[in-house]
Amino acid sequence: MKCIKSEAYADAVKYYVGALPVLKVYGQSSFETCRKESEEAIGTVIKLLQARLFTDSEPVEARAEAVVLLKQLGFLVDNLKTKVLEAKLEHFLSELQAEARQENHAVTDSDKPSEHISDSIASKQPVENSKDSIGEFAKMVTAYRIIFPNSEKRLTEVAIDLFNKHFACLRKPEKGNVSAAELISALRVICANVRRIHEVLPEAGLPEYEIKAAETAIRQYVSNMFGRLFSQVTGVLAILQSQQRDRESPEKMKPLQVALDSGKNALLQGSLDILVDFRQLLDDNLELLVKLRDLYIDWVQGGFQDFFTSLEDLFLSVSRGTCDGKLPLMERLQSDKVSAGLVLVLAQLSVFIEHTAIPKITEEIAVGFFGGGARSYEDGPAFIPAEICRMFRSVGDNLLHSYINMQTCKLSLLVKKSIATPNWLKYKEPRDVRMFVDLLLQEMKTVEAEVQQVLNQGSTRKHRRSDSTGSTNSSRSNQIRDDRGNRSSKHRARSRLLESHMAKLFKQKVEIFTKLEYTQESVISAIVKMCLKGFQEYVRLETFSRSGFQQIHLDTQFLREPLKDVVEDEAVIDFLLDEVCVAAAERCLDPIPLEPAILDKLIHAKIAKNLENNVSSLY
Repeated sequence: MKCIKSEAYADAVKYYVGALPVLKVYGQSSFETCRKESEEAIGTVIKLLQARLFTDSEPVEARAEAVVLLKQLGFLVDNLKTKVLEAKLEHFLSELQAEARQENHAVTDSDKPSEHISDSIASKQPVENSKDSIGEFAKMVTAYRIIFPNSEKRLTEVAIDLFNKHFACLRKPEKGNVSAAELISALRVICANVRRIHEVLPEAGLPEYEIKAAETAIRQYVSNMFGRLFSQVTGVLAILQSQQRDRESPEKMKPLQVALDSGKNALLQGSLDILVDFRQLLDDNLELLVKLRDLYIDWVQGGFQDFFTSLEDLFLSVSRGTCDGKLPLMERLQSDKVSAGLVLVLAQLSVFIEHTAIPKITEEIAVGFFGGGARSYEDGPAFIPAEICRMFRSVGDNLLHSYINMQTCKLSLLVKKSIATPNWLKYKEPRDVRMFVDLLLQEMKTVEAEVQQVLNQGSTRKHRRSDSTGSTNSSRSNQIRDDRGNRSSKHRARSRLLESHMAKLFKQKVEIFTKLEYTQESVISAIVKMCLKGFQEYVRLETFSRSGFQQIHLDTQFLREPLKDVVEDEAVIDFLLDEVCVAAAERCLDPIPLEPAILDKLIHAKIAKNLENNVSSLY
């Protein structure tokens, strides 16, 4: 007990170890009381030695002596190693996290305007006055080596674990994505800390872990930046899809032109903005960033390649009407039918990417991100502008054809119902143009309004042709009227069919399906021509009486002028509507058209009625 009171633990252990053989032999007989007192005293010594070991304020030599004495007493020192290191690891990690948060706040404040400079200086004071946690850790490593000899393996494991957790904390900001300035600040802290730990524990090989961790962090930063850019672009498109779905509220519908401009700005300006952020890492002289320069350039260029490839996959999914559900916009489209307006905007956005965005981005990359080449030869270049332009040229054509098909299907369905519904054999003599014509022209105005918002007007002049070359309606009508006489209806019908086929031989050839261009006239013309061809095919499926044929004649004659105003070649309208009349005549039992005077009267009456309705709607 005297040794305990005087803290002469070495003497206490020496006396106990020396008496231990006697106590083992006679401890159960004459020395039993002495044995119990000795065990009780040595238990107290062990607790005091453990307390000395865990006390940082104790001298290193005293703590090392405590370990030696505990070993002499047969105590398992390995368990103490683990407890000491785990306690220190949690302590240092919490302090390093606090210092990292203060460093990030200081970096964030330094990016604020000049009026906040005083706040920035104030925020940096805690960083400057904070504890040197890495310095304490380095001291702990030195002391641990003295206290626990031959413990380099365990120290290496602890150092690597501390480095990984510390780096993970620096990579994850408290709010939002990490910025370029925050990432650079984190890398500077890591480099400084690794250098100091490496001085006292080179066996850990932390510089190698540092490079691998920096690669992971920078690649994740580049990936997050492109992910955010992709979300911005698809967010604009998702809003447009939602607004197009609610078209019953025009005041809430965002115009396609505004959506297209927003998409262009999100794409091009967003790309230029992230290039500015990427440039901060490239311009920094941190040794770690200099080593990774070529890899970093390849990651940025490859990021643009992957970004535009993902965007092209999204556009292709929309053009094909397939949704994989992996993208926010695709999740929206799984429950909503793809709007034709969205398809048209994507088609024009593809043209913008090919002709404007890619050349501008390529120019910026050539100026600020030249070099690279860390990829293997088999992988090829990281960024291939020509391939991206080719992809979006193809997907743009697909989208434009999809838009035309969508609008044509909608109009053709209207035409199909107007032909399949009536009983043409019992049809009464026509007195007015049917309502379906008004609905068809109304839908065409909607299509025209969409196309005018997104596509440019064509530079080619509208083709106008005389009836003698472009239209056979007048000649056919005259021929049909001249046949009136004493012949039977069946004879007259055969004669008119023969004359109509003969007229085709002498009529100037009209091109119906021409090359599609990204102009208002070209797209609208393609929709009208496909719709009228469908009109002709639907008519061929029915059988008409004379009154039914005359109703088709009246409807097609009224459609001529409105449709000629929206197409490139007026002769195509005459040709296709003539084909509709011919198809109806071929399926008619008595194909006698309306008298010109009656036809003109009915058409003028319909025009006057529409004007009256338009005027009344204004009031």
